[in-house]
Amino acid sequence: MKSEFPATMAIRALDAAKVQYELRSYTWTPHGGTIQAATELELDHHATIKTIILEDETRKPFVCLMHGDCEISVKSLARVRGVKTVRTCSPDTADRHSGYHVGGTSPFGTRKRMTVYVQKTIYSLPQIYINAGHRGLLCIMAPCDIDKVLPGLTVPVDATQ
Repeated sequence: MKSEFPATMAIRALDAAKVQYELRSYTWTPHGGTIQAATELELDHHATIKTIILEDETRKPFVCLMHGDCEISVKSLARVRGVKTVRTCSPDTADRHSGYHVGGTSPFGTRKRMTVYVQKTIYSLPQIYINAGHRGLLCIMAPCDIDKVLPGLTVPVDATQ
């Protein structure tokens, strides 16, 4: 039976890690962000997690997972990485590193193997809503399963401003 959802690399990574998840779709629009998904699907915006691709001054890419209603502190991330500066990648660069289009970026199944900095308060949520590798597609899962899908790549941090 054919699924109504695309078989993304993120979904393949979730399946390979044997984690429980549910997929939900919403109408994606440019610059809608996590607030659009949370509003349309009637989800907690704080538990709707954004996936941001960043790079340090050596241009080494990494991922940060943050609550949808919070901002990332690039200064905090630079301190944690032991570098002078970090910045958000341009959309084209982020697409190249992740293999996904901005607006559909998932931390799972990325093209390049990257360290994933997870805002530590995400782990205290009962469940999270995170992109499943396609614009307009979210995965509902337990936050503890992030580490099962990304073994050895996750680093809990306080990356809020």
